[in-house]
Amino acid sequence: MERERVVFLDWLRGVACFMVMAIHSAEPFYLGGTEPNITHIASRWDMLWITVTECICRIAVPLFVMTSSYLLFPVRRPTGEFFKRRLGRVAVPFAVWSVAYVLAAGGDVGRLLFNFPDEGGHLWFVPMLLGLYLLMPLLSPWAEKVTERELRGWIALWLVTTTFPFLRSLWGSFYGAPPYGAVPYLYGECPWNSFGTFHYVSGFVGYMLLGFWFRRFAPVRGWGRTLASAVPLWLAGVAILGIPFFFFPGKFPYSAPYAKAVEMETSIEFCSFGVVLATIAVFSIIRKFDFGGWFHAKVVRPVSEASYGMYLMHMFILTPVFAALSPHLPTPFAILLTAAAAYVLCAVAAVLVRKVPYIGKWIC
Repeated sequence: MERERVVFLDWLRGVACFMVMAIHSAEPFYLGGTEPNITHIASRWDMLWITVTECICRIAVPLFVMTSSYLLFPVRRPTGEFFKRRLGRVAVPFAVWSVAYVLAAGGDVGRLLFNFPDEGGHLWFVPMLLGLYLLMPLLSPWAEKVTERELRGWIALWLVTTTFPFLRSLWGSFYGAPPYGAVPYLYGECPWNSFGTFHYVSGFVGYMLLGFWFRRFAPVRGWGRTLASAVPLWLAGVAILGIPFFFFPGKFPYSAPYAKAVEMETSIEFCSFGVVLATIAVFSIIRKFDFGGWFHAKVVRPVSEASYGMYLMHMFILTPVFAALSPHLPTPFAILLTAAAAYVLCAVAAVLVRKVPYIGKWIC
């Protein structure tokens, strides 16, 4: 029997998928140097629209994680059956598209035995998600009996860890680079130990707990109360993630080694404090999207069901679309129209592929 449809998650997947494509439509404007491994930003105008895109859309991956948690955690199937279903739904299409990206670039397929392909950098998301699936059966007995107070305590502890990207920057500002490496280590981390005190309660597991908290404990309030709490939370989140990002570059045009782009993204890391606040706010709002009817049945739900395939394939489509549109459009229109065109094309392609008998579900 099919489980009862959670309508707002269909809307959420569709929105989050568009956000991913918007981010990847903006990235060429700051990761688009003429030389390999160079970041380049042409102007403060470009930086403004890159920042706007990141402020609105950086929450896409956390929203996907919360969606999976909302549906799947705690696990109620036998562990073997759960893994079989998840591997078939997630790992097999991931493997298919990983090979496709490598072959399209003339790369070495053998490298896939060790990691996701460089040619499909966006695929990093899938191994992370599979790692959370490995944890779900382990934590499910605890989740079945946890109280809201206890769960809030663990989420609060996780929130502390989302400040660590900033703490690492503060370390560098106060004390300079540590003697054993350029990246400051925290609370037990060192070159011979990556697993510090807070390692096991940090990262994307917090979004898994948040999705579970929303389903189990968070009341569904009216629009007024929802917006009254969500809007200030979102504004605080985008300020924390957006302001440091926007003001990081110096004079324009800004060119620097690629490592500077990594440093620039400190405030917009997926598991950083500002991104968490914005994610909670948007999830609270979209949770109110219980709009069914014809448009949901004919458009939103099919796109939602195809969203994973859209994510996997979208760089094949987005890259040539960006190349065709961006030379002729101002930066904000290039970002928006590239994302919109890629989204529509990917949606049509993924929905059609899923209809192919026998093999469609193994691809999308």
